[in-house]
Amino acid sequence: MADSSKRRREIMRKFAKEVEKKEALMIRGRKEKGETVWFGLGMFGIVGWSVAIPTLIGVAIGIWIDQTWPSQFSWTLMLLIGGVMIGCLNAWYWVRKSGSWGEKAQEEEEEKWEDK
Repeated sequence: MADSSKRRREIMRKFAKEVEKKEALMIRGRKEKGETVWFGLGMFGIVGWSVAIPTLIGVAIGIWIDQTWPSQFSWTLMLLIGGVMIGCLNAWYWVRKSGSWGEKAQEEEEEKWEDK
């Protein structure tokens, strides 16, 4: 019987700690208004342009190569795919860079609650 009551208390303590962490995170989110709708739309723009520009550059260079030096291979298609791949890597970099702030803040918050 003593083991089950200790176990219940431990579970309740962990649950209360988790609820406190979530509450603090929610309160901090309400206080910090840095990431608004405009931030999200701006992120869409960054991701869109970081994919579109390398793709268009690849297509333009591919068309020029196909017109200048005709061959059995379509350089336009190959450079289109290459531009999309480079653009996706570029977009991944920007999304990861902008998301690193939130991860750092969450880690700091978790460390704060672990100390209690």
